[in-house]
Amino acid sequence: MMILAREERTVAENRKARHDYFIEEVFEAGLVLTGTEVKSLRLGRVNLRDSFARVDHGQIYLFNCHIAPYDHGNRWNHEPYRDRKLLMHKREIRQLAQEVKQQGKTLVPLRLYFDNNGRAKVSLGLARGKKQYDKRQSAAQREAERQISRSLKERR
Repeated sequence: MMILAREERTVAENRKARHDYFIEEVFEAGLVLTGTEVKSLRLGRVNLRDSFARVDHGQIYLFNCHIAPYDHGNRWNHEPYRDRKLLMHKREIRQLAQEVKQQGKTLVPLRLYFDNNGRAKVSLGLARGKKQYDKRQSAAQREAERQISRSLKERR
């Protein structure tokens, strides 16, 4: 009997989140999805750009995440922008709720992927918003690193 080892497969990544926020801690959460949502995810038809997570009554939900309707779905196809429940341990949810409430942080989805067992997961970043000058400073630092690597490459 041969056992096939699956590898983690990234479906969508929120690159803009690292530009707009300082990511302080990363958490992994499972997603509660319908069948057509899973099929659409496997095709990579998802957008995380303006989505966020929030704790409501001891549960954590993902808001404003667009999963396109499945092409071959029937009349029970899913709603593209519905709120999706995230699965985390109660202790982690309480910790996140406390950090968000007291310190004014935000929960931002960074990446949506299928784990080694084929389950849909989302990486949530506990983030603090960047100001405009922080964004400029990050861009300047990135440009300086590029310039250094270019000059080192020319020396070789």
